[in-house]
Amino acid sequence: MKRLLFVSLYTLFCCGTISFVSAQVTNNQLRISAHRGNTGLAPENTLATFEKALKLHVNFVEIDVRTTADGELIILHDGSLNRTTNGEGPVKNVTFSELKKLSAGKGHVGFEEEKIPSLAEVCQLISRWNKWHSKKTYIYVDCKEVAPKPLVEILQKYGLAKESCFYGSDAFLLSLKTEFPEARLMPSLRKKEDIALKIATLHPFAFDASWLTLTPGIIKEAHANGIQIFTDLLDPLDQETNYQKAAKMGVDLIQTDKPTLVLKTLHR
Repeated sequence: MKRLLFVSLYTLFCCGTISFVSAQVTNNQLRISAHRGNTGLAPENTLATFEKALKLHVNFVEIDVRTTADGELIILHDGSLNRTTNGEGPVKNVTFSELKKLSAGKGHVGFEEEKIPSLAEVCQLISRWNKWHSKKTYIYVDCKEVAPKPLVEILQKYGLAKESCFYGSDAFLLSLKTEFPEARLMPSLRKKEDIALKIATLHPFAFDASWLTLTPGIIKEAHANGIQIFTDLLDPLDQETNYQKAAKMGVDLIQTDKPTLVLKTLHR
């Protein structure tokens, strides 16, 4: 009888409980954005690191969009080429063909041939990935220096405009909403008192809330208005205790440079 009971419990565990735990993790709704595509395995904001982030099945990859001297939309965080490439000077003063001669792998052995990608190249990579995978990855667009119309046109071309989220100044987000009413806007939020005004003017999909000022009250009010809470856990904040705290508080998405560690922490 004891052996029969053990077998029955073992069968339930194997067939039911494991899938239940998996569902619990999935339904937790705490999603992950790979900051600049970072995985720690390749240079930031390159196709190499975006490919590695996709293989982790993150929910979003964050990209920084800028415009070259000849109007090409490219992916680079800094306004200057100095830190991450072997070039120098402002990005906006250089043509796309000139940028493609530079290495985007500065300081990363084995990635010397990596180039600054265009927005179209990143969209093509993600669109191709989503075609063959049931769990989709979308784009967290940090609009550094770009006009709304060409940005939306490229995202629409690859079927990524509606599911992407857009971060930028409130003024830029308003102009983006005029160009593309379906845009999922994500304005910054630093204090609870700003919620009502930002809802009235921007009708956001989510708030990019500062972790240092984020409270359960802010999350509750945002959720009551159907708005999600995204927050950055970067640099010294990028640690397991904060991932766990974010999950308990009901944060919807965390942005991180350590997606592998976040996944391990959440599944643990």
